[in-house]
Amino acid sequence: MSNDPNKPQSWIRWAMKPPQAYAVYLVAVLLVFGLSFLAGTLKPKQTPAPAPVTTPSVPRS
Repeated sequence: MSNDPNKPQSWIRWAMKPPQAYAVYLVAVLLVFGLSFLAGTLKPKQTPAPAPVTTPSVPRS
């Protein structure tokens, strides 16, 4: 039972070994780059602009 490959600790231990760690790091960097690129290409929601508030002008002398 202690050598169960489905345990989370075994995956973390596997991912921290040098060859796999480089791959995990690269995948994480590419995932962050891809998500930030996707977020940058999205168009913001078009909300109707509020009507400009007109203030009465003060007479100047």
